[in-house]
Order: sequence, then C-alpha cells, then structure tokens
Amino acid sequence: MAKITKTSPLAPSGGFAALPVIDGVSFSAVAAGVKYQGRKDVMLARIAPHSAIAGVFTRSSTRSAPVLDCQEKLGVVTDLDKGFAFLVNSGNSNAFTGRNGTAAVEKITSTTAETLSIPVAHVYTASTGVIGEPLAHEKITQAMQDLNAGLAPEKIEDAAAAIMTTDTFAKGAGRQLKFGGKTVSIAGIAKGSGMIAPDMATMLVYIFTDAKIAQPELQKLVSDLNARSFNCITVDSDTSTSDTLLMAATGKSGVDVTGNDEFASALGDVMLELAHLVVKDGEGATKFVEVRVTGAADDTDARIVAGAIANSPLVKTAIAGEDPNWGRVVMAVGKSGAQADRDLLSIRFGDILVAENGWVSPNYSEEDAAAYMRGTDIVIQADLGLGSGSSTMWTCDLTHGYISINADYRS
Repeated sequence: MAKITKTSPLAPSGGFAALPVIDGVSFSAVAAGVKYQGRKDVMLARIAPHSAIAGVFTRSSTRSAPVLDCQEKLGVVTDLDKGFAFLVNSGNSNAFTGRNGTAAVEKITSTTAETLSIPVAHVYTASTGVIGEPLAHEKITQAMQDLNAGLAPEKIEDAAAAIMTTDTFAKGAGRQLKFGGKTVSIAGIAKGSGMIAPDMATMLVYIFTDAKIAQPELQKLVSDLNARSFNCITVDSDTSTSDTLLMAATGKSGVDVTGNDEFASALGDVMLELAHLVVKDGEGATKFVEVRVTGAADDTDARIVAGAIANSPLVKTAIAGEDPNWGRVVMAVGKSGAQADRDLLSIRFGDILVAENGWVSPNYSEEDAAAYMRGTDIVIQADLGLGSGSSTMWTCDLTHGYISINADYRS
C-alpha cells in the first residue's frame, strides 16, 4: 500500500476540531494490527441504554458483511435497559469474503456483546480497507478487553484516527445548542478519502448527541439530511462496498428535539462539515470544488448535471492544472442525459461569466479565469435556463497523487 506521508493541503489549519463530550458515550481505540503496524486501527464506542440508533448504508450490490448485519439490526432493541456499541476496524473491509465474512462479524459482535454485557443485536460493526481478503477477526476479539478498559468520554479523536485508511487527517465536527437553559451537544467523526461517490450513505460516519428523540424520528431526520450532505459529494465516482453512517441519540440532556428546526439545522451543519472534510482529504486533492447547477427542468435533472460535471475526469484534471477549460464543462452538461439547450446555457467560474447564449461571453477574460483557478476553493456554476431545478455537489481535483495512491494500494 502506498504510504501516506503528507497531509492534504486542504486540511483544517487548526487540526482536529474541539468536540463536545457527549453524555452517555465513551470511546477507545487500540492498535490491533489488522493490517497497519504501529497505529490505532480499531475503535469502540459504548453507548448508554435507552439510546436511539439510526443509520443509512450503501446500496451497493456487493456490500460488506458488516453492512448487511447492521441493516438487519437497525431499529432492533432487545433489552431497553442494555446499551449499544459501535465497533470499527480499518485495514480490511470484510467485503466480498463470503461465509468467512459473516463468521467474522458473528465472532466480533458476540465478543463485544459478552465483554460489554449487552445483546448481540445492539452491536453495530463496520470494516474499511482492502476488499476480498479474509478479516483476521481474532486480532480484534483479542483486543476487546483493552478496548473496554480504555473507554473514556473524551477519546473521540482517538476513535476518529483509528478508522482512517488513506485519509491524511482525522475528521471531526460538532455543535452545541441551548434550549431553556439546557445544553444539547452533537459530535461526529468520519473517514473517507478515496472510493467516494455515496449511494444512500457514505464512507464511515459516526454521529452522537445527548438530545432526546425517538428512533423513527431520528431515522427520518438522518436520512433527509444525508441526502443533502454526504450524498452530494464525490471524489472519484466510485461507491464503496462498506459505506455506513450511524447516529446515536442518548437522551441524557433531557431535551426532546423532535420536530425542532434548530436542532435539525445544527445536525445538518455537522453532517455537511464532515462531508466537506472528506472531499478536502480526497486522495491527491489540491482543490475543493463546489458545483452549482441552476435553471434545470427539475431538481433531478440538476443533480444529474451536477454529478456529470463533478465526476468528469476531464473537468477535474483541468482544475488540477489550473486551466479554465470551460469547454469541458459544456461537454459534461451535454453528456449527462439531462435536458439542456446550448443557446440557454450559461457557465461561471466563481463570479466570472464564461459563456452564455451558446457562445463565449463577450466580456470573458481568460487571464482573469486562469487567476481564479489558481485558488484552492473553486466554484463552477452552470445555469441551464430551462426551469427552477437546482442542485449542488462538492468534489475535488484529480491529480497524479490519486494515481500514485491507488496504483500501489495493495502493494
């Protein structure tokens, strides 16, 4: 595997975010040697009884054994007085591993349940890394006592670091809100760098809150917000077999947030921030790109066009080369399959009007556009001039660094 030695230039300058402690959740992480040596690669989150658990998962036809297990368990509570656990390993995805994969999940979940004295149905696992290689589950189960002994509410950064694969930095985001003198906290972590084009969920994401909300309402909220955050990012157009997003609400704050718009907005902000961090850590990325599509016949067409632009290798390599090659944007719109009219289409790089009325804008300056492309945050806007449909997606450039990482991924 290519050794990652350089942190993304788009990483937050302040390092890992200062996240609030979530009452009812504790974390630990160990170096179990699943694949990597000398670094933490398994994390455990222990979650209080009476918590609500919600999640969304990849719809890949070749999704992993842990994903299938989590999907079966979601919403299942076998003992109200028993807690829950999220256990995640990096280095091996336990995907396309047949019966061995199922057996590995059973071993890990049963050992976790026994160690924490909780039902097996309350244990949610995930694995990320190489596809098609049997998971050495005994390395994880042998570490369970150490994981349990190391649990502490403030160790969320350790958990974030343990789930990284080709990531160059740990990702976290959080918010706190006041409701009648009481504080509600939200904290989330994510991993993701390559194989990013979510389909229902994305990468691995874990979000925790001490708010009180019933599972069905939490599930609807997470699903709705996921569609506007994680499902609007792409690094390389490839959907993972392991994509998992899980959220736990412990209710320990005593504040019921059912139907509360302020809480929903804050949770949406956390999810979008984490999604953006994944793009900013895209393998080999040097540019963070926002693709805005407006004026489409409907929102569905707008999303199709946004995806065509955001996933185009020609668009992404032009951005990497700081080349304002707007013809590649025209190409992407045209190939998308969405309704479009050459003479109604307009294109902008940031505030610079590049093309309109089926031709280059008379006021367009290649020099100004080239200067804009030298920035690290790029906005590409395409207005189709057909209706009110709109969509926004976020992506990154495509550099030789992406090739180097993935050409050597299993080496």
